[in-house]
Amino acid sequence: MRVAFIIASLALLALPAQAQHAHGEGRLDLVIDKDRLAIHLELPLDAAVGFERAPKNDKEKAALAAARQAVADPSLFAPTPLAACKAELPKVALPEFGKAGGEQHADIEASHTFQCANPAALKSVETTLFKSFKRLYRLEARRAGPSGQGAARLTPKNPVIAW
Repeated sequence: MRVAFIIASLALLALPAQAQHAHGEGRLDLVIDKDRLAIHLELPLDAAVGFERAPKNDKEKAALAAARQAVADPSLFAPTPLAACKAELPKVALPEFGKAGGEQHADIEASHTFQCANPAALKSVETTLFKSFKRLYRLEARRAGPSGQGAARLTPKNPVIAW
């Protein structure tokens, strides 16, 4: 419950949703609380599938399903190996197309939680998101934990947030 509060607190510090949505750029929030690592990903649907609307055909439906499956994969995130973190079941949220007013921008969101046997050894998280989503070129990453807060810009050449 405390991890959810910290993630919600981080979200309150963010810019309004319209100002922070940019094609090719995503957000990654990491919270370390005792022996738990919580990771929340927001990725523009355009970076994941190439469109931000309801799928129009079977090919687009398949692309959306594949993106959902990809962001649900805990192997997208590699915490420091010595921390011995084990992934729990992720949560994935896709946009709800067809609502009144419609969405101008759409994001896919995923939340991953890891239970770490040796949390003191947790010093970094590497992501393979850039390999899975070629249209993604930058992740704005923020972290909060016992050692304080920090931020980093992750790119295909620098996919690690370390502290």
